[in-house]
Amino acid sequence: MATPDLNGRTALVTGSATRVGRELLLRIADCGADVAVHYRSSEAEAAATAQEAREAGVEATTVQADITDPESVDTMFDNIESDLGQVDVLVNNVGNFDARHWEDIEWDAWRSVVESTFYGTVLCSRRALSGMRSQEWGRIVNIGFADSDRMHAAPVNFPYFVAKTGVLMFTRMLAGDTQDDSITVNAVSPFAVENTVSDVSTFPRGRAASFDDLAAPILFFLSSEAGYISGENISVDGGRLVEQ
Repeated sequence: MATPDLNGRTALVTGSATRVGRELLLRIADCGADVAVHYRSSEAEAAATAQEAREAGVEATTVQADITDPESVDTMFDNIESDLGQVDVLVNNVGNFDARHWEDIEWDAWRSVVESTFYGTVLCSRRALSGMRSQEWGRIVNIGFADSDRMHAAPVNFPYFVAKTGVLMFTRMLAGDTQDDSITVNAVSPFAVENTVSDVSTFPRGRAASFDDLAAPILFFLSSEAGYISGENISVDGGRLVEQ
């Protein structure tokens, strides 16, 4: 796995107290970045993740925020800047999931999926950009979903597919809008990761993606070797073909 030199950088991974976000944050900490562990309600888990990052020899802080609320996002970034300095690396990981038929999903749940997944990505990126532009360096990686770049749609979990398609559109647009600012914006799109509760026997290669499988392209995008790559999306799905 690539190990970019992130010493002297500050990284924020949204939703990094637990699960996939936690694993990504700890791998970024292993590359030398000081890290902000974001959570909405998992305070104890965030504290534990931050402590584990400190054991890697970096500074770490925890930040609580509702990333669908602009004021909450602004406060989160203010706190990170006070504790660790300007955010140089942003991984937009948060995305709610509701695996029900679209007609059975209550409207509040629809909004939660779309706002956390798409609006949260937009709000955090917008807030991070001012600092990245001022120092003429930044890395944004958005977590998509495999097949979203092919307009995959299904009646089950439909709002999630809509939101993730929006994330990929936003990735491409923002890459173009930051091409003169020494900022790169890319996406990594898994199908299912090792913490899935799904039956993986029919998955490509007989398994879900490991955390390392998902982290590898993210760390590549954060490296100096990827400084001219922006607006791209890498699917981490084992070569899965979508049934037509």
